[in-house]
Amino acid sequence: MQRDHWNRKYAAAESLWSTRPNRFLVAEVADLEPGRAIDLACGEGQNACWLAERGWDVLGVDFSEIAIAKARERAAREQLTVEFVCADLLEYEPEPNAFDLVVVLYLHVPASERVRALDRAVSALGAEGTFLLVGHDLSNIAGGAGGPRDPDLLYTPDDIAAELAGLEIEKAELVFRDVSGADRPAIDALVRARRPERV
Repeated sequence: MQRDHWNRKYAAAESLWSTRPNRFLVAEVADLEPGRAIDLACGEGQNACWLAERGWDVLGVDFSEIAIAKARERAAREQLTVEFVCADLLEYEPEPNAFDLVVVLYLHVPASERVRALDRAVSALGAEGTFLLVGHDLSNIAGGAGGPRDPDLLYTPDDIAAELAGLEIEKAELVFRDVSGADRPAIDALVRARRPERV
């Protein structure tokens, strides 16, 4: 994963991804009381801005300067208060035990790096907080649309569940996502977990 590569991709399109929030994020946070949220690998900020619209106090983090600039512009245009930080998730250490919601959507790095990034993400989650990860499933290579083709960048729900030490797994399942112009849906892994209340 190269910062320059992603900066070029973000610079080449007005919006690299959909301007709408991720459908799985929308569904999974619908029953949550707004609090403090962190969106790791936030890209152009569509999910962070959507959360802010719904009353969340949001911090978005991404390593692409271009994506972060676009995210800040969007938040300003929509008159939303969102803090955006440009940082590499392999080095960035979020405030521990500080967030009610930790979101990691479509972060695809080699497995050894993913474990490090998720360990830090989990450490940011406060008591009774919710962790949500969605990304391309390993089975998407053979059976789905789009996404990385390198198996080392992919995972299964069980892989992720096993890497979330100290959390209670609420969901670990495959989900299917329609892709414009594709003759089959993308296959994603969705994991939702919760940090138990401290005693």
